[in-house]
Amino acid sequence: MPELAEKHCSSNPDLAPRLDDTGAKSLLSSIEAGWQLDLDQQSLSRQFEFKNYYQTMAFANAVAWIAHQQDHHPDMTISYRHCHIFYTTHSVKGLSINDFICAARIDALQSN
Repeated sequence: MPELAEKHCSSNPDLAPRLDDTGAKSLLSSIEAGWQLDLDQQSLSRQFEFKNYYQTMAFANAVAWIAHQQDHHPDMTISYRHCHIFYTTHSVKGLSINDFICAARIDALQSN
């Protein structure tokens, strides 16, 4: 089975259905520490910190490129040295594997 970062998001709810709590918790262990799972809000989030505004914006643009490639877009809050990313899958009104695929792809940015 390919790593999450090697998978692609699907807009088909049959291929990326809403995860139950157990499924979401299981996938959380497949991504880097730091991601927060909020089962009440059905969201996955993480805050990233950088040395300066330019690094923050470069990261935010890289996340935007991942979102464009995967056609799965997070909510982001950007400030001078921080970028907070929030994922949920609106089409299934909760979390799906798409959220975890994108999180894994973002994790891969940090390891390069």
